[in-house]
Amino acid sequence: MATAIARTRVGSAPDSWGVWFPDDPKQVPWQRFLDELAAAGYTWLELGPYGYLPTDPAQLLDELARRGLRVSGGTVGGALHHPSEWDSVVSSARQVAELTVAAGAEYLVFLPGAYRDGSTDDYLEPRQLDAETWRAMTRSADALGKLVREEYGLRLVFHPHADTHVQTQDEIERLLDDTDPDLVSLCLDTGHVTYGGGDNVALIRAYADRIGYVHIKQMDQAILADVRAKDLSFGEAVRRGVSVEPPGGDPDIGAIVDALGELDNELLFVIVEQDLYPCAPDVPLPIATRTLSYLRRCGLGSEL
Repeated sequence: MATAIARTRVGSAPDSWGVWFPDDPKQVPWQRFLDELAAAGYTWLELGPYGYLPTDPAQLLDELARRGLRVSGGTVGGALHHPSEWDSVVSSARQVAELTVAAGAEYLVFLPGAYRDGSTDDYLEPRQLDAETWRAMTRSADALGKLVREEYGLRLVFHPHADTHVQTQDEIERLLDDTDPDLVSLCLDTGHVTYGGGDNVALIRAYADRIGYVHIKQMDQAILADVRAKDLSFGEAVRRGVSVEPPGGDPDIGAIVDALGELDNELLFVIVEQDLYPCAPDVPLPIATRTLSYLRRCGLGSEL
């Protein structure tokens, strides 16, 4: 196994309980998610889609405190490459940022807008952005990073994601090269990097100063190959089981831990995010418990 990183905090997220939306009949109630998160042994959580967990700060903090839970960060998304949607993105970011700060967290995870419908597989936009639209996206990322830092004291961590314009190795590197390192850090999602054909270890080593936060997950390469061959959406890939419990997929967690161990971060959040939408209610807890045990054996989770 890999050598333990000096200080890491391992948490999980509603995603690992099959939660993708603020409200959906296919999802477990938020009370069950929090109960099972604590029962699995986690102390930290990411807030997930705004509106799934209580949005009243007093209620949220009370529910978390009763279970011994703390918040690592909030999550927001939007189409930064569309200037016409900037006001909407900012409005959502402010809403999430206020709750994130009230919960005592310091990170805002940003997910770019999808170019594809995960339910129908339909393409909503071209797969790649032209130069002007790319510049609009990176300028907006910097602007959003500046806003949340100056007004809320939060660190923006950009989350490359399947079926978005930032998912391949080249796109991730280009994003990092074209944004201000003081304003935009990277949320390294090991599963999405693998899904996009990228190299997690190479990213960690080439952009050591930009790794601000980690989502750890693995992908089933056989399912992924079939998804690519049939040009299926990420939503359909998840329904087919592409996101798997470690150590059953790629990338190799030990190699990731070794590379993360080379970073100078004083403290690093590593959030388990196994995509399970939709899933039966009794599926997540055993997986979450086994995953935490496995990650601790790999040297993660030394700091409570």
